[in-house]
Amino acid sequence: MPLHDFVRRSTSSATRAVSDTSAADAAVSARPSDDDSVTSWMSAGNCRNYPPAVFFPSDGVGVDRARKICAGCPVADTCLEYALDQRIEHGVWGGCSERERRRILKRRRVDAEI
Repeated sequence: MPLHDFVRRSTSSATRAVSDTSAADAAVSARPSDDDSVTSWMSAGNCRNYPPAVFFPSDGVGVDRARKICAGCPVADTCLEYALDQRIEHGVWGGCSERERRRILKRRRVDAEI
């Protein structure tokens, strides 16, 4: 095969690949946004930069590590309230462990009774 035919075929394949990628990108961007969802705040959390396992530790050292990540998070309060509202029992949410969230819920129940 002459070189110019090879270049022409390679170029047309590359053009097709780029246009296929552009079509896929357009389809992704055409999806409805999650801005109105209950969990849209999660995309702004510091946790998005870490594997989920960091926030589901098996020891106190892991909890401390997760708390440090949550400490400067812009959505930590929202995260904590979400975990409390949903009664999430596991993991560190909004910088609070399972035990801390149970205490917060108990304190709120007692305060509501008064």
